[in-house]
Amino acid sequence: MPPPIKIMRIIARLNVGGPALHVTLLTEKLSLPDFETQLVCGQIAPTEGDMSYLAAEKGIAPIIIPELGRSISPLRDIKTIFKLYRLMRHHCPDVVHTHTAKAGFVGRIAAWLARVPVRLHTFHGHVFHGYFSPLKTKVFLWLERFTARLSTRIITISPKLKDELVNTYHIGPAKNFIVVPLGLDLYPLATKPSAATLSQIRQERGIPNDKKLVGIVGRLTAIKNHELFLEAAQKIASQHDDLHFVIIGDGEERPYLEQSVKNRGLSDSFTFAGWFQDIGLMLHQLDVLVNTSDNEGTPVSVIEAMVAKIPVVATAVGGTPDVLNNGEFGRLVPPRDANQLVQAILETLENVDPEMLTQAQTAALNRYDISRLVDDLSTLYHDLLVEKGKR
Repeated sequence: MPPPIKIMRIIARLNVGGPALHVTLLTEKLSLPDFETQLVCGQIAPTEGDMSYLAAEKGIAPIIIPELGRSISPLRDIKTIFKLYRLMRHHCPDVVHTHTAKAGFVGRIAAWLARVPVRLHTFHGHVFHGYFSPLKTKVFLWLERFTARLSTRIITISPKLKDELVNTYHIGPAKNFIVVPLGLDLYPLATKPSAATLSQIRQERGIPNDKKLVGIVGRLTAIKNHELFLEAAQKIASQHDDLHFVIIGDGEERPYLEQSVKNRGLSDSFTFAGWFQDIGLMLHQLDVLVNTSDNEGTPVSVIEAMVAKIPVVATAVGGTPDVLNNGEFGRLVPPRDANQLVQAILETLENVDPEMLTQAQTAALNRYDISRLVDDLSTLYHDLLVEKGKR
């Protein structure tokens, strides 16, 4: 029997979001006897939601390199690269697989220096639009193009994202890119909690039981554009008093958004629900899930809503149209267009299609379940090691 394939998986930090879910589940599933996986990460910022609890629940003890979780800084990053290099020389991984921009930069350089046979990076999205100033964006583009040359392959989580990276941002040639959709633990979301449980959650969060609920799920950060959700909610609430609005999540934008709700006179129609370890307890409360991002990789909240059979209205950015099959499984609207968002939300509330929701659930489970991702990456790791003469 051949020895297990040794994987070192590196992510900047385990803050709440799709990438942290992704790496935690992969670390758990790609285990002995066929694989031996180590998870390496940095520390999260005080204002971020922490998902390290999930790793602990699954018996995963990540190796912590504090500098890895911070923003790019030349001197600090040299130190981080050296720490990763020593770690790799000690553990001798067959595969180094990085996730998120900072980890991808320092991790791939360290893996190249340590002569790791297979060096992979997954783009869960990108930071080339809507995040930084033009000058800083150019620096990030240069860094990604440089580290792409050190990569055995580059993975994207949607065809649209691959197209942007290859043809719009020229990160590398198409032949070096592979599309491997996200994989998540989705089947528990297909079962709706009891009515008593849902009612109790509403009571705990101060959400009226007699009103339909329109919600948004995600980190409270600028790129998610929660302000567009508030603008739409203000327009809707002025004409429909049978609706309530909820923001599920937390982050650095929360104080600003709470003040914006007050300024718009929406305090009685709005609830900030915070984070839920069991997101199904809130998803199954919703009559419509809204996503208003200016930029996305693959929106986890949209996938989870599809599995829970919750209608979706989302901005047509990044990989979102791929997830919703170009509007077949939910309504797509242009980014930053409050009027079209309002129209789509109201039309969705009035015209729920149970058959479409069932089809959306089936499609999401078939495409995004964790077992499919494990099979995809198992095959990829093995094939690339054979290609390198290591298997």
